[in-house]
Amino acid sequence: DTSTNAKLAVQFFWPFKGAYWIIELDQNYKWAIIGSPSRKNLWILSRTPQMDSALYQSLLSKAKDKGFDTNLLVNTLQNCN
Repeated sequence: DTSTNAKLAVQFFWPFKGAYWIIELDQNYKWAIIGSPSRKNLWILSRTPQMDSALYQSLLSKAKDKGFDTNLLVNTLQNCN
């Protein structure tokens, strides 16, 4: 979507493709909420291995407000050295 730069069409390999929307984005690109228009897919992304708990809860709330079921999210352990 060239008017917002927030809607992406991604094709990993034929015939698999999907629509991904940038739902929320930190002004300094420290985190992002990405979802699909169907609201079946949701990612909360961070540039750091750990995210402040209060920030994470705030982002969950934003995603819920937009109709995403955040109960299905799985947190990935980021303990890389």
